Amino acid sequence: MQKKEQHKVFYDNTDDAFNKQLLVQTLESNIHKIKEALGRSGDLIIRQFNMGEPFHQKVATIYINGLTDKKLMGNFIIEKLINKASVLEHEKPWSPVELGQYILDGILSTTHVEEVTELNKLFSFLLSGQTIVIVDGLAQAYACASQGGELRSITEPIAEPSVRGPKDSFTESLITNTAMVRRRIKSPNLWLETRKLGKITQTEIGIMYLNGIVNDKILEEVRKRIDRIEVDEVIGSNTIEEWISDDNLTPWPTVFLTERPDVVTGNLLEGRVAIFVDGTPIPLIVPATWNQFLQTAEDYYLRWSVAGFLRFLRIVSFLITLLGPSLFIAFVSFHPELIPTPLLINLAAQRQGIPFPIIVEALLMELTFEVLREAGVRMPRPVGQAVSIVGALVLGEAAVMAGIVSSAMVIVVAATAIASFTLPHFSLTDASRLLRFFMMILASTFGLYGIGLGVIILVAHTVSLRSFGIPYLAPFAPFIITDQEDAILRLPKPFLSKRPRLISQNRTNRTATKKNKKTKRDPNAT
Repeated sequence: MQKKEQHKVFYDNTDDAFNKQLLVQTLESNIHKIKEALGRSGDLIIRQFNMGEPFHQKVATIYINGLTDKKLMGNFIIEKLINKASVLEHEKPWSPVELGQYILDGILSTTHVEEVTELNKLFSFLLSGQTIVIVDGLAQAYACASQGGELRSITEPIAEPSVRGPKDSFTESLITNTAMVRRRIKSPNLWLETRKLGKITQTEIGIMYLNGIVNDKILEEVRKRIDRIEVDEVIGSNTIEEWISDDNLTPWPTVFLTERPDVVTGNLLEGRVAIFVDGTPIPLIVPATWNQFLQTAEDYYLRWSVAGFLRFLRIVSFLITLLGPSLFIAFVSFHPELIPTPLLINLAAQRQGIPFPIIVEALLMELTFEVLREAGVRMPRPVGQAVSIVGALVLGEAAVMAGIVSSAMVIVVAATAIASFTLPHFSLTDASRLLRFFMMILASTFGLYGIGLGVIILVAHTVSLRSFGIPYLAPFAPFIITDQEDAILRLPKPFLSKRPRLISQNRTNRTATKKNKKTKRDPNAT
C-alpha cells in the first residue's frame, strides 16, 4: 500500500514532489524512471548503444513515435553520435562530463539543443516531439529539436470562404499558424509570447500582438486573465474563450474567432491581440466588438461601394433573423389592421383548419428547421446538404398539405433561415437563433409592444457589455466619429487613416506622414 502511494506521488506532474525529481548519473535508472512514468507505452522508443572507440560510453536516444521526424533524428542525432565518436582522438580517457560537453558542442547538429536536469522538463520536451539524448554517467540529458510527424496541410477556409481573398486557413499546428501571420507582417514589432496551460495537457498557447500599436492596458489584461486559468486540460481555444470572456451569461460573443490568417493580420494591425492554441485551427482575437461579427475578409478585397452594400445587407439579414417570425406573429395575432386587406384575407383563408395557435405553429416550424440544420452539420457533407435542403422542402410541403401549418408560416420561417445564412460568423448566428425564440414569446404575449420591450432589453444589455474594457457597441455607443469610416460602411482605403481609437491608443494613425495620403496622378507620368 505504501509503495502504491509513492508511485502515485511520483507520477503526479502537478505535485511539487514530481517537479523536484532530478536525473541521476546512472543511465539505466533514468530510463527506468521514464518508462515507469509513461506506463511503458508502446509508442515510447528507446535506443541504447555504445559510442564506439575510445569511449565505451553508453548513450540512449528516447523519442515518441509519431511526434518526431525520424529522418532528421537519424541524420543529425544518431548518425552523428556513432560516426563522429568513432574518429575522435584524445590524450587521456574521456570523463562523462567532457564527453557530454563535446556531444553538446560538437556532435548534436540539430537547430536547437537544450540541457535538461529535471524530469518534468524532460517529459515536456519529450512529449512535444523532441529527441532526448542521455549519456551514462551524466545527471543531465539533452533535448534536441526534432519535431515532426503527420500534420494536416494548409487548406482553403471552410467557414469563411472568400472569392478574391487568400485561400489559406489555419491548421492545428501553433508554429505553422504563427508563421502564416509572420509572412504577412514582416516587422520586428510583431511579438509572440508563449505559455503552457493545463496541468495535465500542457497545451502551448501563443499571445501575438504588434508592439507599439497594441493597447498596453488590454495586453496586460489578456496576460492576467490567461495566467489565472488553472485547469487540468486545455483541449481547444473554446476553453480559453470561456475563461477570459467578460460575461459568460450573455448570448452575444465577446471574443472573436476566425480561421483566416488575413483576418488575424488585419486585427493585429488595428491593435488587437491574437491568442493561438496548439491543436486548434481557430485562434481568438480580443477585444471584440459587435460590429466585427458583421464584417468579412471579403469586404476589404471588394470595391468600397460593393462592400458597403453587402454590410448593409447583412444588417438587414440580422434583423430578419432576429425579428422575422416575431413580427409575423405580432401582426397576425394583435395588429391585423396593419396588414393590407387582400393579404389579410389570404392569410385568414390559409389559417382555416390549422389546429394550433400561431405561436405553436411558429415554434413547431422553427424547431423543425433547427433540427434539420443540426442534422445537416453533423452528417457527412454530401449527405448533410441533401438532408437539410430536401428535408426542409419535403417537410414544409407535407406540413402544409396536412393542415398542420400555413404556407405563409413556412415562407416566413424559410426566409428567416436563409437570412441567417448571410451572417458571416457562426457565433453571431447562434446568438440570433437563441434570441429569436425569446422575441417570439414576447410577440405572442404583447404583440408589437412585446417586440419593442424585447428590443429595449437587448439594447440595454448589449450596451452594458464590455470586451477587455472596450464597449461592446463601439463605435456606435459611445459614438466615435473617426471610427465610422470602417463601421457600417467602408470608405475607400485612402480615407482609412485612423485605427479604432479605443483599441489602439499608442499609434492611432495608419499613415506615418501626410505625404502618404493619396495624391492626384501626374498625367505626364509614365
